[in-house]
Amino acid sequence: MTKPAAERRPSWAGRNYSLLTAAAIVTNLGSHGALIAAAFAVLDSGGDGGDVGLVAAARTLPLVLFLLIGGAVADRLPRHHVMVAANALNCLSQAVFAVLVISGTPPLWSMMLLTALGGTGQAFFGPAAEGMLMSTVSGEQASRAFALYRMAMQGAGLGGAALGGLMVAAIGPGWVLAVDAVAFAVAAALRSFLDVSHIPVREPGGGLLSDLREGWREFIGRPWLWAIVAQFSVVVAVVGAAEAVFGPLVARDELGGAGPWGLALGAFGAGTVGGAFLMMRWKPRRLLLAGTLCVFPLAAPSAALAVPLPVWGLAAVMFVSGVAIEVFGVSWMTAMHQEIPEEKLSRVAAYDWFGSIAMVPLATALAGPAELAFGRSASLWGCAALVVVVTALVLFVPDVRNLTRRASSKEVAKAATPPAGPAPVPTAPSAGSSSAGAGSADAFPADASSAGAPSADAEGPVGRLG
Repeated sequence: MTKPAAERRPSWAGRNYSLLTAAAIVTNLGSHGALIAAAFAVLDSGGDGGDVGLVAAARTLPLVLFLLIGGAVADRLPRHHVMVAANALNCLSQAVFAVLVISGTPPLWSMMLLTALGGTGQAFFGPAAEGMLMSTVSGEQASRAFALYRMAMQGAGLGGAALGGLMVAAIGPGWVLAVDAVAFAVAAALRSFLDVSHIPVREPGGGLLSDLREGWREFIGRPWLWAIVAQFSVVVAVVGAAEAVFGPLVARDELGGAGPWGLALGAFGAGTVGGAFLMMRWKPRRLLLAGTLCVFPLAAPSAALAVPLPVWGLAAVMFVSGVAIEVFGVSWMTAMHQEIPEEKLSRVAAYDWFGSIAMVPLATALAGPAELAFGRSASLWGCAALVVVVTALVLFVPDVRNLTRRASSKEVAKAATPPAGPAPVPTAPSAGSSSAGAGSADAFPADASSAGAPSADAEGPVGRLG
C-alpha cells in the first residue's frame, strides 16, 4: 500500500517547506527567462548598453530604498501575507511590461518605471521569504533542507534560463515576460496557503524605527555578518554589472545572440544544482571559511566574457561558478539559521540584503559609461579583479575563518541569542567595506542570493533565496 505523500517526506520537509519549494520552482522557471527577455527588450527597442544598465538600476534602486522597511514589516505582520502581496505587485508590473513590449516599442522611461515597481515588491518579499524559510526547518537538518530547497530552485532556473533564451529568440521577449507574470500569480496562490501558527505572536514593539534599531544591533554585533555583507556589496555589484549589462552585449556581438547566452546561464544553473547536491552530503565544519573560499570562482565569468571565450568555454566557467556559489549559499543560510533569533530573522535578512545590493544601482548605471571610457574588455577584467581582492580581504576577519557548525538544536538555540550589551562598533574595515547586490538572476538569489547577479525579477541576490 502506498504511503500518503506527507508520510513519504522527511520529517523536516513539512507542508510549509513543500509550498515554499514549489513556489520557488515556479518563480525561477519564469524569472530566469525574464532576465534575458528584459535585456533584449531594451536592445530591441533601440537601446544600448547604457540603457540596459539604466533599466537594471531602476529595478534595484527601490529595492535598496525599501529593503529595511520590508524587513521590519515582515517581523511585524504574518510573513506569508507580505510575500503574497509582493508577488501580486511583481505579477502586475511584469504583465504591463509584457503588454507594452508585445504591442510595440515601449519608451525607456516606461520600462524603468515598471522594473522599479518590481524592485519595490522584491524589497518586501525578500526578508519575509528568508525569515519564513528559516523558521520552517529544524536546526539539525537545516543544512540539508536549505541545500534541497536550493537544488530544486536552481534546477528550475536551469530549465528556465535555457528555455528563456530559446523563447526570446523564437517568439520575442514580450511573451517571455508574460510567462513570468503568470508564474508570479501561481507562486502567490501557493504562498497564500502557508501556515504561520507555529511562529509565536510577536509583542508590539516601540515602532518601526525601534525595530530597525534592534535589527541593526543584531547585525553589527556579529563581525562575520557585517564583514561578509560588506564583501558582497562589491561582489554583487560588479558581477551584476558583468552579467546583466555586459553579458547580453557580448552575446549579441560575439556569441550569436540570446540563444547562446541563455545556454551559458543554463550552465550556471546546472552548476548550482550540482553545488546544492554536493551540500546535501558535505557539511563543512567551518561554514563561512568553506563558503568564502568558494566566492573566488565568481571572478571567472567576468574574465571569460572579457576574452571572450567561445560558448562552450563560457558555459564551463559558468558551471564551475554555479557550483561554488551554492557552497557559499548553503553555508551562509545555515550560519544565519543557527546564529540569528527567529523573531529577528527578517530584519537581519533585510540588513544583509541591503548591504549586499546597495552598490548595484551605481554599478549597473555606470557599466555603459565604463565601457565607453575603458572599453568592454578592460571593464570586465576590472570586475574580476575586484571580486578576488575583496574576497581575499574578508578572510582576515577571525569569525569568518573560525565560525563552526553546531550539530544540535540546543546548540543552535543557545547561539541564536541577541548580543549582550550595546553593539560593538567596528574598528577595522572588513573585506570590501571600503567600497561599501537576483537578482536574484533569480538564481539567484540571491538570489544573492543566488546566481551570480540579481535577475530581472529576482527573489534574492547572490547566495540568498533566489
